[in-house]
Amino acid sequence: MSRSLKKGPYVDERLLKKIAKLRVGDKTVIKTWSRDSMIVPEMVGFIFGVHNGKLHIPVVVVENMVGHRLGEFSPTRKFVRHGGKMQKEQEQAAAAKASAAVKETQSGAKK
Repeated sequence: MSRSLKKGPYVDERLLKKIAKLRVGDKTVIKTWSRDSMIVPEMVGFIFGVHNGKLHIPVVVVENMVGHRLGEFSPTRKFVRHGGKMQKEQEQAAAAKASAAVKETQSGAKK
């Protein structure tokens, strides 16, 4: 559900104060826990360390991000992979086949 147009976008006030103190292009990372803050045009060019529950993920804000939330660019879950034993065996077989092909091309190039 989106926020009311009457209220406007939510931006953490402390975050705006931190931005006002810095200059655009400054390489300092602005740490924040405010994942729900909307990205506004004043934030373009800054680097934010957005907390994902464990650590701060650096996010470089560009023009295309305006209107999105900071939390969208700092994933909270780590994707491991689908499958199980069968998937692992297939990946190992594919890796072995690829390494054999590389060795064959290298030996052919030496001749």
